[in-house]
Amino acid sequence: MSDKIKKRRGDRKHGHWLRTIDPYCAFTPYIMKDRDDALNFFSDKVEISAAEAFLRKLRADGVKGVGMLHLFLACYVRTIAKYPALNRFIAGQRIYARNRIEVVMTIKKKMSIEGGETAIKVKFDPTDGVMEIYDKIEEIVAANKGGEVTDGTDRAAEIFAKFPRFILRLAVRLFNWMDYHDLLPEALLDVSPFHGSIVVTDLGSLGIPPVFHHIYSFGNVPLFLAIGAKRTERELGRDGTVTEKRYLDYTVTTDERICDGFNFSVAFRYMKYLMRNPEMLYGKLDPSEVVPDID
Repeated sequence: MSDKIKKRRGDRKHGHWLRTIDPYCAFTPYIMKDRDDALNFFSDKVEISAAEAFLRKLRADGVKGVGMLHLFLACYVRTIAKYPALNRFIAGQRIYARNRIEVVMTIKKKMSIEGGETAIKVKFDPTDGVMEIYDKIEEIVAANKGGEVTDGTDRAAEIFAKFPRFILRLAVRLFNWMDYHDLLPEALLDVSPFHGSIVVTDLGSLGIPPVFHHIYSFGNVPLFLAIGAKRTERELGRDGTVTEKRYLDYTVTTDERICDGFNFSVAFRYMKYLMRNPEMLYGKLDPSEVVPDID
């Protein structure tokens, strides 16, 4: 998962073409041409007692503002390092392994009804632990929390929003054609919130449950993760006693064409395992443990 992978004929700027993938999987983008044909929706909950204790310790050690979002993203990045099939994408009706981890997040510049939204894109290494992820997110979020436009995504949107409607319609058609043939410039791909590994929204910060969010047909993002508010649940044990447990609900929308259901299931189970054992996310992963995708 590196930008230094040697590019061959058929590869793209941000990924290599999976030439040895199962023929059935290779054929599915021709049957389900658009991403909205291939959406699967998944919801689950994870017990977070250990995660909350881990975060309290980090805050006590001076890591201000570290929260469930940072931990969830650390779980995702560590899962990609072990199960790289989740970091594939569809483009030009072919399946590619992405050579970087790019997380797109939507943030409110001000926590008010009038406060605008912006999309930020954060690039991670597969070896990153929770502290590396925290540092990278905080650096970008801090730069985009004010009222001024500072992010490349905002600047691009601000420019295009000034065009007449018929120009915008033609531009989107042109961008789709260019994207199909890998002709979009690197600078546009780097700021596009529609090109990346996953889109994440933390609705827990708003105190509401997670939604089932669609994935955009434009671009190549294959996953959308929504995190809800933390909650307490009372459970009846086998001995008849009632205990309180802490849970976090989340939903995932997937592009089913990138891999089979078995890959999704083992990856999601591993993410839950990491959330229940968050100490595994402290410190960087040894590069030798990063699993490469198939050729």
